[in-house]
Amino acid sequence: DYVLNNLKKKNMKLEKLIEEVEKTREKFIASCSGLTREESNFKISEDSWSITDIAEHIVRADWGGTNGIWYAADGYKNNTPVWSGENENEGLSIEEIVEKTWLKHQPAPEPAKPQWGGPIEFWLINLKNCSATLSSTYEMLKGLDPEKIIYPHPISGPLNVLQRMEFLRYHMERHMKQIDRKSTRLNSSHV
Repeated sequence: DYVLNNLKKKNMKLEKLIEEVEKTREKFIASCSGLTREESNFKISEDSWSITDIAEHIVRADWGGTNGIWYAADGYKNNTPVWSGENENEGLSIEEIVEKTWLKHQPAPEPAKPQWGGPIEFWLINLKNCSATLSSTYEMLKGLDPEKIIYPHPISGPLNVLQRMEFLRYHMERHMKQIDRKSTRLNSSHV
């Protein structure tokens, strides 16, 4: 009875985290919507990312993180976990994990870096489509302990499903701040 109640609490927490991810995704999309081609491709410097680059990065990171959850859940269900060992991130929030593992200006892992380009609308459509994948992910995880399904992040190390969901939210919030700064600079250069 205790185990079932504990699992139910974890699944309720997972559902709440997914709702937070979706609200943040909507805000992220809104922060990038309605931009002209010039605005979405504006770069402060040659080696900086444009808002389109950031949107592509968010999609790639979402795909990678969600794929990792599916991969880890499949291993968990088949008694072949993709990660084992002591989890140094156990019990930590994503903010605490990032604080201890990221550099101040942390470069993105290679697979999550923008690579294809294209119009921002393409990336925003793909980001909207990530909602359906996340909903399917929640259904796939039903009955499983989200704290036991662990897939390592390339920078932060082992993250369980709850921490991965926190990461999706945190990551979009982090990049929305960059978009706000870029938009402010862009608007001041048009004055």
